[in-house]
Amino acid sequence: MPYGKREWGQEKILIVDDVETNRLVLEEIIHSMGCSPVLAESGEEALAMVSVSHPQLVLTDISMPGMDGYALCRALKGKEETREIPVIFISAYDDPMDIVEGLSLGGEDYITKPFIPEVVQARVGVHLNLHVAKRDLMEMNRRLQVSVSEQLHQMEQEKKSILYALAGIAAKNSAYEKEHMERLGKNCRILAQGMQLSPLFEGQISDTYVDTIELAAPLCDIGNIGVPMEILQKQSELTPEEAAEIASHTEIGAGLLKDLHVSNDYNDFISTSIEIAHYHHEHYDGSGYPAGLAGGQIPLSAQIVAIADAFCRLTGEGGHSREEALEEMGKEAGSRFNPDIFGICRKILRQLC
Repeated sequence: MPYGKREWGQEKILIVDDVETNRLVLEEIIHSMGCSPVLAESGEEALAMVSVSHPQLVLTDISMPGMDGYALCRALKGKEETREIPVIFISAYDDPMDIVEGLSLGGEDYITKPFIPEVVQARVGVHLNLHVAKRDLMEMNRRLQVSVSEQLHQMEQEKKSILYALAGIAAKNSAYEKEHMERLGKNCRILAQGMQLSPLFEGQISDTYVDTIELAAPLCDIGNIGVPMEILQKQSELTPEEAAEIASHTEIGAGLLKDLHVSNDYNDFISTSIEIAHYHHEHYDGSGYPAGLAGGQIPLSAQIVAIADAFCRLTGEGGHSREEALEEMGKEAGSRFNPDIFGICRKILRQLC
């Protein structure tokens, strides 16, 4: 089908030439293709018009006063929003070096004067086809990415639901109810927010970190699902073997969570959950388990959870008041707990739930 009869959907073609006759001839040729010609008589004018007219292709003369065609092409290809617009050069000279220069700048093609309408239509038509196909492909890819992202998000939400269900079972096995898990997450958030405002932890606590630790903290004892219920709920003194079984819940929980270490956004949640599950029983002085880590060796998330978890356990139903719990915990600040984080906990005591 001749290009003059083809329906292009009114694609805009920017024609740039300092000679009015050339602009008018090209305008007629482009118009006959069913496209919308937009005219500029200089490189400077064309550059200003691009952001307004949003052309699908640029036809530009090379030799023009001021900004020539090469400089215009260089400017268009140098901007993120215009670099994908095809540029076809126009020249009265069929010099191979002119062609090489134009193509090296990112130009797509080259047309010589005097204009042969069929040649102009063919060259413009080819690059319009390519541009439209590329645009459609990018849109399809964008939609595909959105679709995949939505599916991944749904999968991640489902996996989180499964994890929380497992954590709920582990909590019941340990005689702790859902309320304890919810309080733990909220208090970790409040404590992390308090740390954000402290110069002691400047730059270490982001808003994303605050959100993540609230979600990850309730999974700290998920490993209890692998410990016999009769040991977890035993009221009398534990034997050394039973104590070792309970201590193993940190390794069990971390192992379970490591099997789910997948996509990027989800990784923040899972990696933080692994740190917490594995190390929340480490002590600041190195006397904890499972690895005997001390001070800064212990992940910050695990140090936060250790304090929030102790507070929640002490102030649970029928337990200590806030002040009593903090006084009791204060005896272990510097040994079991990070003294700086505990100090912040003391300052924000009234905000804790």
